[in-house]
This record gives sequence, structure tokens and C-alpha cells, in this order.
Amino acid sequence: MKTELWQLSASALAQLIRQREASSREVVEAHLTRIEAVNPQLNAITVVLAESAREAADLADRTEPTGPLHGVPFTVKENIDCVGSATTDGLALRVDAMPALDAPVVERMKAAGGIPLARTNLPEMGLRVSTDNPLRGLTLNPWNAELTAGGSSGGEGSALASGMSPLGLGNDIGGSLRNPAFCCGIASLKPSPGRVPHAACIDPTDGGIAFQVMAVHGPMARHVEDLRLAYTVLSGRHFRDPESVDAPLRGPACKKRVALVSELPGFDLPESTGVALRRAGEALADQGFEIVDAAPPELERVHEIWGLILTMDFEPMLPELAHVMSEGPLEMLRIICQKYPPSSVRLPDVHAERRRLSRLWSEFFQDFPILISPTWTDRPFRHGADLEGVAGAELVSDRLRFITPANVLGLPAAAIPTGLHEGQPTGVQVYADRWREDLTLDAAEAIESALGRITPVDPMA
Repeated sequence: MKTELWQLSASALAQLIRQREASSREVVEAHLTRIEAVNPQLNAITVVLAESAREAADLADRTEPTGPLHGVPFTVKENIDCVGSATTDGLALRVDAMPALDAPVVERMKAAGGIPLARTNLPEMGLRVSTDNPLRGLTLNPWNAELTAGGSSGGEGSALASGMSPLGLGNDIGGSLRNPAFCCGIASLKPSPGRVPHAACIDPTDGGIAFQVMAVHGPMARHVEDLRLAYTVLSGRHFRDPESVDAPLRGPACKKRVALVSELPGFDLPESTGVALRRAGEALADQGFEIVDAAPPELERVHEIWGLILTMDFEPMLPELAHVMSEGPLEMLRIICQKYPPSSVRLPDVHAERRRLSRLWSEFFQDFPILISPTWTDRPFRHGADLEGVAGAELVSDRLRFITPANVLGLPAAAIPTGLHEGQPTGVQVYADRWREDLTLDAAEAIESALGRITPVDPMA
């Protein structure tokens, strides 16, 4: 069977274009055709930038390669500034919020030769782990139309998994890069804070402490090699982000010792998660890694501190959010704020505790440089289940027990699929200590080389 251009990785497409074996215009047209074919079923793409993408492709075909992504299309979540299309944040009142500047991540993708192809869907304000909003509607999971595609970068997850894009940009304050990767069977990288710059040009341009401490931009793709390529393109200091840094992309060699988290106190992990963890562990063991059943310290406390930092920002904003968000997501946010009441603790104590926990986990990584964990504690849920009052808020909080450490402790984490179980994607996370994205990518690539990929996939009912 002939391999279509839309089925290939971004790295493979870049090589074909460099070698003049395919034109950038052909690659862009192949993805536009794929969007036309499957997006009506999935609603992952919100705006198609067809005219500007074709113009950029034609220019790329007339010029010598300008960077490692020369002529390759990519997609952009609709809360990241991309000149020529609105930064809506999934809100109707921002449908005309046109940025004057590209976000640093878009700027760097363009400088590497990449071509913005389309914008992708997200929940209102990016504040759900499922992707739906009154402005753009519901995004479906290509594996099962009844189940969530994840969030908040669910449009990217669905678009990548179904072949509408080879590479995408999202962000993550509570798993928003990794949740859709798990649900849709793709790969993503949540980097250390400061590794990849983020900045906005539409008010509010600066978020509160939760955003500053825990939110990051990062790449999503079907192939780990594409995550690695995008990681090198996106990383480094940018003057618009005062907390961004230049740091080595690779660290010193360390022992090939892996902590495999196969149990979580208080949770009965589903069979699919156990299968995913075993497959990942066996794949790494076959490639010379020592696998040890071990768990990092105080996981429950880490999750609690994440909740407190988040609600310290959002609880005071609830009256303002009531004017821009629909009632279901707003009520879920109220319930989460009640679960982690910021008035119960002092802000200095929260950040002192965050530092203590970070130190404990760094000590843990001295013995186990790589940590393999569940992504979610349960399988993807049906649409709307996260909005069912207290039960819905608990559903979200419980699923994120091993998502939130990466955010609150500033750790890199890659989400990687491990195959299918009963027709649905399974996957794991790969954690490492701060600034060791190289270790997460190396281990994710080792898992991928053994277990293969499961996307792109045609949408299923």
C-alpha cells in the first residue's frame, strides 16, 4: 500500500523536501486534503490557514532550506499567538483577538522553516481535560467518538492522531500536552519551566503565580524523533520571556536505572494501564535498562500542593471568569477550589513545601534517573463526565495524580503510546529530573523503537 505524505513524520517530510523528492506545496496540499476528509467528523481543526500556507509552501519551494523544518506544516493550539488568526482561548468574546506578534514558539517554528497550517481546538481558557467550548464545539477522539480526546490541547491530539498535521504546538499546566497524547495515542513532551519560552501580546499578557511556576509550551507529534527535533528548535532564551534560559540540551551520562511505578496507593489501576507499564518496562529492559519497582516520595502531597497553587490564582478570579465561561466548566472550577481552599494555608508555606518536595524528588532521581509511570490512573472518560458536579471534579483530580508532579515540581515528562488494549490507545509517562529532557526523550524513543506507533488512524464511530 502506498504511503501518503500525510502519514509521514515531520522529520521524514523535511528530508523529502530538502532532497527535492517532494515539494512543500505537495506536502501542504496532502494535509489540507486530509483535513477536508476527516475534520468534519472530529472537529479538531478550528481554522484552516490554507491561503497563507500555500503561499509559504510555494516560497519554500523556490528557496534553499532555511532550517530543519523547511517547508513542513505544523498546527497551533488556539491559545498561542499566531499572526493572521485569532487567539481565542476557546472564548466567543475573543473570536476577533488578532495578535500583532507571533508567540516565541511560533516565531521559532517559522524561523526553522515550518509553515502554520491550521489552529486547533481547546476548552474554555484551557481549564478542562476534555475539549469542548461554545465557540468551536466538541472535539472527538478518533479512536472512539464517545470518549474524550483529552485536554486542554485536545484539538492537537485529535488532529495529529488522524493525520491532519505532522507536528503541533500546545501547552501544559495540568497535563494539557500529555492528557490528549494519552487519549489519542500520540507522543508529547512537557519540558522543564524556562526551557521553552512563552509570551503573549494580547491582554492579559502575564498570568499569575500558578501560570508562571507551572505552565509550559511544548511539542506534540506521532514520532519521538519529531518531539526531539521540535525541542531543539523551541528551546532557549527569548527576551520576551524573562524566565527563559539557555541550558544544555543534553546532560552528563548516568546509570540506566528505571523506577517503574506499577501501583498507586488508593487506586486500582485498570488492566490496560498494567499492560502498558509492563510493555514499557520490558522494552527498556531488553535495551539494557535496569527496571526496579519503586515510587517517588509523597505523591499525594505533591498533588495537593499543585491544587493549592492553582486555586490561589483561580479562586480570586472566579467572579471575572463567570462573565466569560459557561456554567459547567465554571462550576467544576469552583468545586476544585473548594477541594483545595487557598484560605487554609499561607502562600509562603505552600512554596516552601513545593521546594521541599522538589528536593526529595531530585534525590530520588539520583538513584533512578528515569521514572516510568501511568499517564492517567484510569481510561479516557465519556464526553461531559468531568462536568458532573463533585463526582466529575473528583474524576478529573483522581486521573491527574501522576500528571501534576511534572507541573508543580518543574520536571520534564514525555507521554508515549504503548499500543492498543481492547481497541483503545494505552500509554505511559517518562519522567526525569529538571533539565533532563534528553533522558525522557531517550527512554521514550527506546520504548517507541520496541513497541512501534499506532497513529495515524482513520476516525472511528
